[in-house]
Amino acid sequence: MAGSVERKMVTRGAVQLEVLAQGKGPTMVLLPSLGRGAEDFDPMADVLAQEGYRVLRPQPRGIGASSAAPVYADLHDCSNDIAAVIEAQGNGPAIMVGHAFGNRVSRLLATIRPDLVTGVVLVAANVGHAPSPPKVREAIRNSANPTLPDDVRLDALRFAFFAPGNDAVPWLKNWYPDVLAAQRIAGDQTARTIDYASGSAPVLYMQPSHDPLAHAEDAVDYKAALGDRLTVVKIPQSSHAAIAEQPEFIAREIAAWAKKIAR
Repeated sequence: MAGSVERKMVTRGAVQLEVLAQGKGPTMVLLPSLGRGAEDFDPMADVLAQEGYRVLRPQPRGIGASSAAPVYADLHDCSNDIAAVIEAQGNGPAIMVGHAFGNRVSRLLATIRPDLVTGVVLVAANVGHAPSPPKVREAIRNSANPTLPDDVRLDALRFAFFAPGNDAVPWLKNWYPDVLAAQRIAGDQTARTIDYASGSAPVLYMQPSHDPLAHAEDAVDYKAALGDRLTVVKIPQSSHAAIAEQPEFIAREIAAWAKKIAR
């Protein structure tokens, strides 16, 4: 591990945000998937800290020591929480790394606070203009529902999150259904056209090889829309839970790209 993980608290109005921090260097902020916490990034955070970054992992409201209330009004609330974390760090603008839902928070922050964002990394991102299909939403809800039998949840996890042959069992744990519901509402309250383009920041789009949400054709359309500021990298043997399936590959690719866009 590249240095011990510190736990810091950042205040934004009535909200207290717990931040896991490690490493030294330019700031990199990692944002987790819908209804999940910062610990999902443990292996990636170690690699990125070793690569020379100050890695910050804010816990979403309702996870860890982060306040559960007030609830998010919309996606701007999610992004403004992260703005407060970057400003409190006082280390200049950050590379934003968003996994799944975290990608929308990252893209919106790059749109509304370009002064705080050096670049945006989207891992397993649905960059289409339509919400997730109903069948996928149901699978995500079932994955996170601890009252369902494990076999039902594993079927849902394998459908929505894991490539064939990859172990979905570890993701039976560490779900926060109330957080998931609050984040889903926040996302639905914000038009996807607002955050679609990540402002004018450089973007690394990391496309899983098997993903029911992040489609290859969407990556093609996204490249056409963003042009030269978009780089596309395919993640082998992975699906929507890519950071759990290929953490070291993803971290190394992020570090290599971040060094190219450093300013």
